Amino acid sequence: MGDFFRSARFKILALLLAFIVLCMFVTAYLGGRSSPLSQALGVVTAPLQKLSASISAAASSFFERTIGAQKLYEENLALKEEIRTLRSQQVEYEQYKRENEHYRQVLGLKEQNPEFEFEPAEVIGREPTDRFGGFTVDKGTLNGVAAHDPVITPDGLVGWISEVGLTYAKVTTILDVSIDVGAADTRTRDSGVVTGDILLADEGRCKLGYLPRESAVTAGDIVATSGLGSVFGVAFPRGLIIGTVTEVRTENNGIVLYAVVEPAAQIHSLQDVFILTSFPGQSSAAALPQEEASSASSETSSGEDAPDDQ
Repeated sequence: MGDFFRSARFKILALLLAFIVLCMFVTAYLGGRSSPLSQALGVVTAPLQKLSASISAAASSFFERTIGAQKLYEENLALKEEIRTLRSQQVEYEQYKRENEHYRQVLGLKEQNPEFEFEPAEVIGREPTDRFGGFTVDKGTLNGVAAHDPVITPDGLVGWISEVGLTYAKVTTILDVSIDVGAADTRTRDSGVVTGDILLADEGRCKLGYLPRESAVTAGDIVATSGLGSVFGVAFPRGLIIGTVTEVRTENNGIVLYAVVEPAAQIHSLQDVFILTSFPGQSSAAALPQEEASSASSETSSGEDAPDDQ
């Protein structure tokens, strides 16, 4: 028995028992607080744990931002492609809408004037220095267009073809001083000549001249083509609306009157027009002899000069 207490095994057991008892006393003394050894270890490991947590959070945030940025980039590309598609569809829609409107206008004009032959045309150019609103269209001789063909819209007369090429034509408008259209007041039947005037052209208007002194033409009256030829041999079918009278004035000579006319067609903002390539009476309307025009002009001049001779 004495040998057991002196043996190494007993000593190890005794040390273990003493360590256990010591731990019991330390735990009871600390009252649940960490042991000095744990606190010492905590001092060393806490900063390392904090650093590890920061690195983990930074890495997680980096990957989230990278993945999020890639996702936003892909969504942005998808949205841009969708916008391009929508814009393309909108352009096509506007083109179809414009074509449908154009065809509707053609059908309307055809129904009203079944004997007319039209060539739809698009305005492709304007001369900025042309104060009379002249423009170029995309149709020419290859489309059956000829010089002096009338140009109209569903609203009314625009002018006539003054120059024509294979694939284009230039239009002189009713605001131009060089144009000369036989016309009449649809209410009073008083006839005259619609032509341009430099001062009126700046206001987007023209005039119905050579009205007799006793004319009853008044503001609000509608002016339309009379179907008579012009001194330039340009033919216009009868009944094309030209515009509305805004006021009546006396010429400088004090003998004849003229009416200021607001064109029915929006000359300066036109995008589409119709060229009258054929209509009844086209040849006869343009066949007014130059000598008749000169004679008429002479008669008018002599009438104007008569008061001065008295």
